[in-house]
Amino acid sequence: MKSKLFNRYYLLSCIGVLIASYYPLSMGIRVITDMIVNGTVLKENYPKYIIPYTPMSIAIIVGVLLMPLCIKLFKKFALAGGTSIATGIFFAIEFLFEEKVVVSTAETVTKLEDWQMFMCYVPPEGWGETVTTYKTQTAVDILMGDYTPAFKLHFYIISVVLIITILNCLYGFGQMVKNGEKKRLKSLILQSVCSLTFLGLCILACFTAFWRDGSIQVSPLSATLMTIFFVLLGVTAGVFVGSFLLGKRKLVSIWIPSIVASVMTFLMYIGEMILLNGHLYNLGTGFIFNSIPGIILAPVDLLIIVASGCITALIFTLLNRKNVNLTE
Repeated sequence: MKSKLFNRYYLLSCIGVLIASYYPLSMGIRVITDMIVNGTVLKENYPKYIIPYTPMSIAIIVGVLLMPLCIKLFKKFALAGGTSIATGIFFAIEFLFEEKVVVSTAETVTKLEDWQMFMCYVPPEGWGETVTTYKTQTAVDILMGDYTPAFKLHFYIISVVLIITILNCLYGFGQMVKNGEKKRLKSLILQSVCSLTFLGLCILACFTAFWRDGSIQVSPLSATLMTIFFVLLGVTAGVFVGSFLLGKRKLVSIWIPSIVASVMTFLMYIGEMILLNGHLYNLGTGFIFNSIPGIILAPVDLLIIVASGCITALIFTLLNRKNVNLTE
């Protein structure tokens, strides 16, 4: 009976992931077709954010397809095996796209990774314009220094977090169906909510850039969405770690996930700083939004980093509160 339920769950998981991946897969097909036919992708035909979302979708699909094999071979380490394979596939396809796909404009021909960097810092309404039209806070273009591939750090963080957390949900529910163990049920439901909400914010950011207009000073709407994005990234990563630590000592089951959450949020700030050539977006005006002397972070940025950890700690305090083995 459990075997039949698992087979049904596996089939539905594969179909669901394929349907959800329709747009990123279609973007990849369009780009590959243009490369085969024309040897390049014209600017007007370039689909937004083919990297990292097409490689990420392929990686998740492969991870789901391999679920029964990973469970059979690796047993309780099935998720580790599946996510390792999926992450490897992601980086292989990502690097292939970055190096082999070229985008052409009337003035230039550039590799996809260079074009993606241009897409990152020019606001949506400026995609058809040249770099010189990009608005800056000062006369010096502080939003862009010399090219560095390190700007992709935030892409890679987001991609890996989504791959491992989505597969965590699918593998976790699959193993529950297979063996009837429901210890991680609540954490997996929470993980699903966090992962899907974070994915939704990523999609919104792709098409709107959170309505930033190209300057360092962002609007209240942009600041709010960016804050939610950073906090939710950290919480999503923290919930992933914490889902495996339920019922253990307080130091392990609560504080480790919260520390992971804050560290992931901090890493996203590092990625933003690299992209903006040593600067960060200014979320408002006043003391709390100004950089602290000696460091680039403002008080509000520190609060955001701490908030992701505190929310994660609160979540796992609640999830662990009924466990009689929880100790100080």
